Amino acid sequence: MILESVEHGPLIWPTIKENGVTKTKKYVKLSATEKIQADYDLKATNIILQGLPSDIYSLVNHHRVAKDLWEKVQLLMQGTSLTKQERECKLYDAFDKFTHIKGESLHQYYLRFTQLINDMNIYKMKMEQFQVNTKFLNSLPPE
Repeated sequence: MILESVEHGPLIWPTIKENGVTKTKKYVKLSATEKIQADYDLKATNIILQGLPSDIYSLVNHHRVAKDLWEKVQLLMQGTSLTKQERECKLYDAFDKFTHIKGESLHQYYLRFTQLINDMNIYKMKMEQFQVNTKFLNSLPPE
């Protein structure tokens, strides 16, 4: 199940509707199988983080999803196969193309956007706060 978390991503937490508001289920309300998967998702992330050199750890410790974390670690452990300039170009491209994904919650949207901005900050890529705010707001779904 740990390998499953790394290869295919974490449990997609089910949602419930309370008082007309859709919320993510709390851990205690998950089924036994869902609780096991959530526990293994956390274990996978912790295992990856524990085995990293400190310089790599400091670059990826903000990732909470084992699959995302593993992909970033693989990229960083490749060394200089991507130059700093190429990484920055990829991040600027991701920023330019960032948009809401159909069916994505506002919380998931915010987390993806925050991770992108954090990755840009790791490479000391400076963006005007106005640009960041405008991109965030303009990429929100119309509803």
